[in-house]
Amino acid sequence: MAVLLQLREASKRFGDQIVLDNADVSLVDDVKVGFIGRNGSGKSTLLRVLLGEEELEQGEIVRHPSLRIGYLRQHDPFVAGESALDFLMRDSGQPEWRCGEVAGQFELKGTYLEGPVKALSGGWQTRVKLAALLLHEPNLLMLDEPTNFLDLRTQILLEHFLREFRQAALIVSHDRAFLKATCSETLELSRGKLTMFPGKIGPFLEFREERREHDRRVNATVIAKQKQLQRFIEKNRANASTASQAKSKAKQLERLQTSEIQTDEPTVFMRAPKVEPRQGTALRCSELAIGYPDHCVADGITLEIEHGQRAAIVGDNGQGKTTLLRTLVHSLDPLGGEMKWGYGVEIGTYAQHVYTSLDERHTVIEHLEYNSNADTTKQELLAMAGSLLFRDDQINKKVKVLSGGERARLCMAALLLGNANVLVLDEPGNHLDVETVEALAEAISLYKGTVVFTSHDRYLMRRIATNVIEVRDGSVKNYFGDYDSYLESVEKQVDDGERDRRAQSGASKTAPSKSNGMDYRQNIRDQRKAEKEIKNLEKKIARLDEEKRELNKQMLTETKPDAAMTLFEQIKALEGELTKAEERWLELSEA
Repeated sequence: MAVLLQLREASKRFGDQIVLDNADVSLVDDVKVGFIGRNGSGKSTLLRVLLGEEELEQGEIVRHPSLRIGYLRQHDPFVAGESALDFLMRDSGQPEWRCGEVAGQFELKGTYLEGPVKALSGGWQTRVKLAALLLHEPNLLMLDEPTNFLDLRTQILLEHFLREFRQAALIVSHDRAFLKATCSETLELSRGKLTMFPGKIGPFLEFREERREHDRRVNATVIAKQKQLQRFIEKNRANASTASQAKSKAKQLERLQTSEIQTDEPTVFMRAPKVEPRQGTALRCSELAIGYPDHCVADGITLEIEHGQRAAIVGDNGQGKTTLLRTLVHSLDPLGGEMKWGYGVEIGTYAQHVYTSLDERHTVIEHLEYNSNADTTKQELLAMAGSLLFRDDQINKKVKVLSGGERARLCMAALLLGNANVLVLDEPGNHLDVETVEALAEAISLYKGTVVFTSHDRYLMRRIATNVIEVRDGSVKNYFGDYDSYLESVEKQVDDGERDRRAQSGASKTAPSKSNGMDYRQNIRDQRKAEKEIKNLEKKIARLDEEKRELNKQMLTETKPDAAMTLFEQIKALEGELTKAEERWLELSEA
């Protein structure tokens, strides 16, 4: 297993902030790593260091001679007037047929491939960029928040692409579901230290919390012992007959040290607006039409949302989810029909058109004071500001100097400190890290009001959605099923599309052949042999899974570095064997 990229004893800081503190990490071929850390911890800075765009103050980067990095950039690389196909050919230097073949993996065809690329939505442009990456044949992908603003279908396509990509990847993301589906290992950056965990994000978060709890218990025991020794020393050091014992105890006391618990301060906590629960219909739409003066996005919308529901608005990018939300909060006028909110409804809005229009004369703390409940204490204001990364001197920053992400977080903080009994949220998980998304999900779950929201974060959707409303093909309807069933239906559509694409590709490459009785009997024998091998593989996969689970449990409690390294090597060997078995099972199943 070759090491493609290695960071050794790396140190870097910005002002007083330590980004890397004697940090080490190795990225090896064929391993996909999910990279997590609090907002502001320095993840993007580390990516720029690895790309050679920023220098280290100390340490070194070792690159394998065959390293080819593919980096998904956020900027717009397109030329005005060119099609997606033109861009792919220009960027990669590959022939038209090859560019079209790779584009097909991301469902880029027809006008999406041959029309103006700048006319595509952000999600479709990301598909074009991913196709361009693949055409360069990298052996290490670096993706920085690749799921931001991607709809569910594109996220699933990206997951399938990464699962089939047989090279290494380093993926920065706050989307737990995406990392779980694509990455076998987890890397965390915290207080300048890099920690590599040989497992997915879920087990890592559990391991991290268990280790912290273990350290807390050990520290409590050490502190109790320190107090006991201190009392003995103070009582006996003046007595000649016990002075030597006191001196011995003093030496013991010097040796007793508590361990630092590696946690980011402060712990994220959010609270939703405190409102009284209500009964009945919160919103009623009848034959509603939404859109713009020159373009109707959807019509014939008839639906009701009850008080207390947390209604998830779902659908592909460009179908009209944001248009619907903007109409519901009176930012856009309906084109026709009726829309009526219930009596006593007070709406709080989180959306891009809101957080780009904040009063730039206010400071952060002034904005929160102005928009919060009258009974909100200064301590609650500071706690909410801190939860969303406005700490110390940052609370006195003017709105006009805040970045887009900072304005979004400020808008979220003010909304949660208010008294709205209906929250309308457009992508509330964007700009938030894993821990803050968890805190937001917990706050909304405990909220007694009504929530209408859209999000591409599947973890957030699963945590809070009570019902699903689908925007699709010019209509808006209640989806008769929960979010998991909607997710399954989209995954099936993507799977069917990929199966059809592979079938068409295979048909174009394979000439038809004649079959006779002998061929038929041979096919039956081959099929039975394959079925037997599949059953044996399923047993083997189950056994390997169980062995890996047991080793991971041992890893969580092991404190000796040598023993932990042995367990790590055993887990890696098992993962290699498991991957081969799963690939063979998949190959036989598809055949």
